[in-house]
Formats: sequence, structure tokens, C-alpha cells
Amino acid sequence: MSGTAQDDFRKLYGYPPEGVWAAPGRVNLIGEHTDYNDGFALPFALPQRTEVAAARRTDRILRVHSAEVPSGAVTLDLAELDPERPPQGAASWAAYPAGVAWALLDAGLPVGGADLHVRSDVPTGAGLSSSAALEVATALALTDLYGIPLTCTDLAALARRAENAYVGVPCGVMDQTASACATGGHALHLDTRSLEQRHIPFDCEAAGLRLLVIDTRVRHALADGAYAQRRTSCHRAAEALGVAALRDLPHQGLEQALARLEDPVVRKRVRHVVTENERVLRVEELLRAGRLREAGPLLTEGHASLRDDYEVSCPELDLAVSTADAAGAYGSRMTGGGFGGSALSLIDADAERSVTRAVTDAFRRAGFAPPRITTASPSPGAARLV
Repeated sequence: MSGTAQDDFRKLYGYPPEGVWAAPGRVNLIGEHTDYNDGFALPFALPQRTEVAAARRTDRILRVHSAEVPSGAVTLDLAELDPERPPQGAASWAAYPAGVAWALLDAGLPVGGADLHVRSDVPTGAGLSSSAALEVATALALTDLYGIPLTCTDLAALARRAENAYVGVPCGVMDQTASACATGGHALHLDTRSLEQRHIPFDCEAAGLRLLVIDTRVRHALADGAYAQRRTSCHRAAEALGVAALRDLPHQGLEQALARLEDPVVRKRVRHVVTENERVLRVEELLRAGRLREAGPLLTEGHASLRDDYEVSCPELDLAVSTADAAGAYGSRMTGGGFGGSALSLIDADAERSVTRAVTDAFRRAGFAPPRITTASPSPGAARLV
């Protein structure tokens, strides 16, 4: 990002901001579609982040502007924020900060008007939680401006409520928690039922490894029906099996549970969630033991489950995973909600060039758009910058 958010804010609004706050995107190492089933996940924060320069106003107006959106600032009245009428059209991106303001007010927190300028290098639609980064950065800015002390877990919960109730995406809390609470050099084990967090050392560089993030440039839209359908299937399966959530099904009793379900599609959804929770626990054990390479096959196993049982992959993701693994990766998988977005691949550091070339060439031969391939390292969560 060129320039500074402070400079941009001053040029836009004609006065300096009171501060700049930032929240990162995230990669989920393992544990996909488990968070809304009260399960486990193992994400970490990315170096890429969303910055929000902000200042209080003396009225009840919220003005939001994005450096990434060509239209001008969106002006909203806090008194008129309504989940039934979020910003639409070119202003639809503003539903995320507007939803955060609404969630804060709905929780009875004394937030007033503000001017916000947003800039981000978290790719949108890439499965790297650009929306969570925007929500958490906005929540941190507004609560800091108005002297409201909240924990990172509280910030994540409010950001999730904004996305669920205001934007209309029925996501779990994993993305927002990773953005708000992650620490550098660690993956975050999250129990999405209790919200217990464990910071697990995850230092690829020290182990001579790299974690590639392969952005397929296939843009997903989780607000469509596919995500909600899978969530509904899981909840109905839990009811049919007499458990509060699929997290409560033991891995060792999975086959007996599946035999009680008549719908073969529902059986596949359940099998993914239960086996994915088990994979999270196994990967955590390997990270704690410093056996990072041995986690690779579990990543690939998780991708097969997401592809075949949960059916949220796509040809580009499958090609990225199979090609990276064939080129020497220890393991690869899609990351994020699916239907496009990104894959990740655990490789030896000296294999970065060859694996990158293999994936790029495979995409070209398949007639796909060139992927954007970067490396990821566990980075700190949300914080005030200035």
C-alpha cells in the first residue's frame, strides 16, 4: 500500500484522523466448516491487513470510504442502521463497517458518529477473510475512539454478529477470532464452542519450510445459498442424531452415527465435519512436537474431504492441490469457505520456485487465469498502529 492511511484520511476529509487501527486476513491451516458446528479450527493471521484511519464526529453520522472502491464516501445515519436495509449496489461494501456500528449499538455500547477511511491489501474473495479483517479493524477503531474496553474475543463476537445479522452471511466465529486474537509465530487453536484459545508455535522458516498461498482468482460469494445450505444440513443432522452439534459426535463412533442417517448427502456432510475436527487435533499435536512435515498428508486428506464430502471445492482449487503435491509438497488443501478462493501448500523452502512454476504452468495449460502465489507467515492480530 502506497502512502499512509493518515495522509489519505487528511486529503479525503480535510483534517487528520485520531488514529489508525489494523486487522489482518487469515489462513486456516486446518479445520474448515467446523466453526458453525461448535468444532475446532487452527487458523493463523496473515501479514496482509486492513487499516482503518478514523476520527470521532460530533453528530450521529458515519462516513466510510475505501481506497479500493472507486465511488466516494458512503454516508450513513446511525439512527437509521437496519439489518433489513443494508447499503446496496456500489455501496454494498459499506455494509461491513455499518454492520459493526449497528452491532455495537445493538449491544448497548455508547458509540457515536465517525469518519472512516479504509485501505487494505487483503485480497477480496480469495478465502482469506477480507471481510473479517474489515469488521475487526472497524470494531477496534470505534471502540477505541469511544473508550470502550473490549477483549479481542469480544471484538470477534461483535464482528461476527455484524456479518451474521447485518450482512447476512451465516458464518461462524473463526475468521473474526483469528483476525482479532492471533499472535505472531503461532497458529491459533480455537474451540468454537467454549471460545478457548491455545497459541501453538508454528515456525515454518525455522523448520526449513514454506507455506504457499495459491489464490486461484476464482471469486466466491458466501452470501449465496450454498454456504447456508451446508450449515442447515449440519444442524438438521445434529438434531436427527440427538446431539447439540456435530462436534459432539466422537470420531471413533462415526460409522455407527452415519448409519442412522438416511440422506446420503447429509451423511457426507457429517463425515467431513467429524473427520475434520479429528484432523485439527492431530495437526496440533504434530506442531507441538515440531513434526511439521508430518502434518502435510493431513492437509491433503482434508482437501479430499472438502472436495468429495462437503463439495465446496472447484476445478481450480483441485488443480492447485494436485499439482503442488505432485511437485513435491508435503500436503496441500483449499482454505476458506470454498467455491473458489485459495489453496495452501506446505513445501520445503528450496522448492518454492519449482512448485510455483508447476502450479502456474498447470493453470496455463488448463486455460485458467494465472494464480497469484505468495508465502504466508503467522502474524499478529488486530492492533492500533498510530
